Amino acid sequence: MAEVADHLFSDVKGAPSGQPLYLRLRRAIEEAVDSGVLGPGDALPSERDIALQADISRVTVRKAVSDLVRSGVLVQRHGSGTFVAPRVERVEQSLSRLTSFTEDMARRGKTVRSQWLDRGVFTPSPDEMMVLGLAARELVVRMSRLRIADGTPLAIERACMSAAILPDPERIGASLYAALAETGHRPVRAVQRISAANLSGSDAELLEVPAGSAGLRIERISYLASGRVVEFTRSIYRGDAYDFVAELRLSAPADDNGVPA
Repeated sequence: MAEVADHLFSDVKGAPSGQPLYLRLRRAIEEAVDSGVLGPGDALPSERDIALQADISRVTVRKAVSDLVRSGVLVQRHGSGTFVAPRVERVEQSLSRLTSFTEDMARRGKTVRSQWLDRGVFTPSPDEMMVLGLAARELVVRMSRLRIADGTPLAIERACMSAAILPDPERIGASLYAALAETGHRPVRAVQRISAANLSGSDAELLEVPAGSAGLRIERISYLASGRVVEFTRSIYRGDAYDFVAELRLSAPADDNGVPA
């Protein structure tokens, strides 16, 4: 801890005087993390100790630390203190293949588990009726779960499908697609839309990141070979843990008649 304190305080005192004090402290902590002086899970000195040894106000310390918590560099645990956030291994997922989360993580050798948030049979909403092609008298199965790989929460999945396809949501185990395959309704293609999102307080808490952190919102509509919609899923992924990769090919140039040259 003495080495950490010396590093932080010497950097704060030696920084250019024109720079605001909280930015000097923030940068000093970031450099300590980047250089390995502070590692994942290490505790920061208390707010009071930093203020005394760096000869700055506790308000200045609090502002620098709060900025780093919001950016995900630090985490605060009530009653325990402030710690360096664990490093999250980024996951690459191809957009050219339709696979379940369980299948995708298993191929990477990761240990996968799900935490159920909700599942049951409900009256469909107007959106669900439109996307799934349901009549008002039909029912939908809805399921929400937190997806976790190697102990790290990566995504929140909220899926729905016709109850005629999967009448008992309790049959869903580790993989939704495995359950659909058992009833002969595994999808063969999907249309997926990805957009940027800032995580709400409840979603951020489940994913163990600060509220407002960058995330990815994904809507997927999956189809059977017959063309029938089988699944409508809205998911939220951690922005610091997921990269979606697509392979693009240049189409062959065409002549004046539109025929590939």
